[in-house]
Amino acid sequence: MLEQGDAIPAVELKDADGVDFTLDHYRGKPLVVYFYPKADTPGCTNEAKDFTALADEYAASGVPVIGISRDKPAKLKKFSEKYGLSVILASDEPGAACQAFGTWVEKSLYGRKYMGIERATFLVGADGTILRVWPKVKVKGHAEQVLEAVKAL
Repeated sequence: MLEQGDAIPAVELKDADGVDFTLDHYRGKPLVVYFYPKADTPGCTNEAKDFTALADEYAASGVPVIGISRDKPAKLKKFSEKYGLSVILASDEPGAACQAFGTWVEKSLYGRKYMGIERATFLVGADGTILRVWPKVKVKGHAEQVLEAVKAL
């Protein structure tokens, strides 16, 4: 997994409308990037809703929030509309961003091993350098914790 001081990788993503973009588009201002396993599942929904509830405070700090999963853009659009989400949702369907950030990991459920996204958040500086990493995120209170770090910039 990428660490504090690493540069964010140049990877192609698609927004919920299927439009290509890269994280370089946001260079020049701080950015929060969070990885979540799957849209419209309980933990991922709560995380997106928590970031959305604080969207005005993130915006006031000039920091966009981007959630990345391997879901298709159409699923992200449906997810966003269903819950009225205001965070930017990005599709990494091929998995290049997950690989580059180190969030594509082996997981285990009931003794069964499989590959999946580790829930993680990265606070990126205006120069594209990672300022802080939250690996293995627990959803409850996480959006507030990240906002505190954003306000401390």
